[in-house]
Amino acid sequence: MTHSHSGGPTADVSVRVAWADDADAIAAVQVRAWPELYAGLLPADLLPSDVEAVAAQWRQSLTRPADARNRVLVALERNRVVGFALTSPATDPDCDPVADGELAEVTLDPAERAKGHGSRLLQAAVDTLAADRFNRAVTWVNSGDDALRTFLTDAGWAPDTAHRELDLDGTGATTVKQVRLHTAIA
Repeated sequence: MTHSHSGGPTADVSVRVAWADDADAIAAVQVRAWPELYAGLLPADLLPSDVEAVAAQWRQSLTRPADARNRVLVALERNRVVGFALTSPATDPDCDPVADGELAEVTLDPAERAKGHGSRLLQAAVDTLAADRFNRAVTWVNSGDDALRTFLTDAGWAPDTAHRELDLDGTGATTVKQVRLHTAIA
């Protein structure tokens, strides 16, 4: 790890808003991370494995977001995408889409964990939600994902008692229980 002496953070790691050109790199991170994130929850054949197909979807949403407040942030090591986060207005029926923002996903390349990228992404996501004038953020976490839940609670998020069961394959055969966490945005 090289340290710059310019007084600012090192240029080796950063977070920025994603560009359409990042679609392939984001898709590659997702295809590598999801088998681990959904291990034991989803059959392997339901997981995206075709980076090109996933990238096409990313390119579409990066070029023409459904809502101006749908943001994609990427964590970079030098110029390599090592993780991404999604922020948007909250869609839960009990949320206010003007006041409540949602952290829809924080995904890191499994090989790039424990290097601070997750903390930088989370901070940038909250800053982005604040810039979009949300005053509360919510996120859904798989009940069994102790690592993510601990990461978020250490960062000041707390359960807000809401929970849900997601039907992952549309048949009711594969479900995952999730809990919602929230944090106030200063």
